[in-house]
Amino acid sequence: MALEASKIPVEQAEIWTVSQLTRRVKGLIEDEIGTIWVGGEISNWRVSPAGHAYFTLKDENSQLSGVMFRGRLAGLRFEPESGLEVIVSGLVTVYEQRGQYQIICEEMQPKGVGALQLAFDKLKAKLEAEGLFDEEHKKPLPLLPRRIGIVTSPTGAAIRDILNVIERRFANVHVLLYPARVQGEEAAPEIVEGIETLDAYGVDVMIIGRGGGSLEDLWPFNEEAVVRAVFAAETPIISAVGHEIDYSLSDLAADVRAPTPSAAAELVVQEHEALVESVSRLQARLGRAMSSSIESFRNRLDVAKASYIFRRPEELIRQLRQRTDEGRMGLERAVHAQVDAERHRLNSALRAIALLSPVNQIQRAVESLGALRLRLLSGGSSSLGRKRAKFHPLVAQLDALSPLAILSRGYSAAWKMPGGELVHDAKQLKPKDKLKLKFGKGGASATVDKIEED
Repeated sequence: MALEASKIPVEQAEIWTVSQLTRRVKGLIEDEIGTIWVGGEISNWRVSPAGHAYFTLKDENSQLSGVMFRGRLAGLRFEPESGLEVIVSGLVTVYEQRGQYQIICEEMQPKGVGALQLAFDKLKAKLEAEGLFDEEHKKPLPLLPRRIGIVTSPTGAAIRDILNVIERRFANVHVLLYPARVQGEEAAPEIVEGIETLDAYGVDVMIIGRGGGSLEDLWPFNEEAVVRAVFAAETPIISAVGHEIDYSLSDLAADVRAPTPSAAAELVVQEHEALVESVSRLQARLGRAMSSSIESFRNRLDVAKASYIFRRPEELIRQLRQRTDEGRMGLERAVHAQVDAERHRLNSALRAIALLSPVNQIQRAVESLGALRLRLLSGGSSSLGRKRAKFHPLVAQLDALSPLAILSRGYSAAWKMPGGELVHDAKQLKPKDKLKLKFGKGGASATVDKIEED
């Protein structure tokens, strides 16, 4: 019996590294548990730039880290997301770098709903939101197609049923078969290639489909690439996938959905006898309509022949000639009246132009200018005399009151510098003050040497 680790002296104990312990735990988990199925709810779903998915699988009490590598993730027929209940299968192991145990998923299925059904519902919702199933995009089928294109398996029951119906109903038609697998992973690319090839070739109508089967068997007609090819084709397409109870996304995108391949052939080719009978009915109706129309025109011709115009056509010509003469004379009178009116307007305009002639207007302006010049000279001389009579007394008064007149009689004025203060009293001065003197004519600067008071 091994001793407890705590009772073994450290000198005697085997000391492991963390990596050794983690690797031992990893080996024990892989050996004891290995690959299992485990169910839970996805949370923290994320996909790395490299294309690997990392998530947590949890229930009410616990959680488990999970990883699904790109190759396995690409094989899923549904898109996992957080909150989705799933069942996964994979190897339980330990991620050594973190010492965390995890499950490496090899398979994943939705819990409660099949993966194919979930993928069907999600893709249907996506394409329906884009408008691929809208009725406004549906094209009508041709009445009498000359070339019918078929994309299906060359060995299946569907092509035999289609050819039997076409041969029985209307053998005079050209059928082009594009062989394609209708089951398995390689089926969808071949179906897309067949649709694009026949559409480019220029068939009048196209049938795609196969016989019945499970949802997995019919899955190629639910692939997004196939549905988009059906929608993008210029040729009207009939989708006949499975039996009457089976529905595919190609049925929804096609212009017409047939419950079976045989029904698709019946839709695209009408019965020969029915067409002959329809043409005969139309021919009889056309004959009756033409006879009725001819009889109606014959009656109208008889009425026209019995009319006054056909009995005496020259009378109609005479009346038209008379009306023409009356119209011509009326037109001449109107033209003469219009000419007279325009002549009167022209004469009035000429008289107005003569009155408004620039030469006449300039002459009148020159005469008016001469009169105004005389008035201006007379008025200016008179006004100048009156102003001069008023001005002379004022000049005399101004000379009498002018300080210059006083200075001219021998007086002078003195200003104390530099302030320019007029000196009225000797007390304003002191020796060495600078003075500016003004006489009747001219002036001088002086310096005070002595103050003398009265």
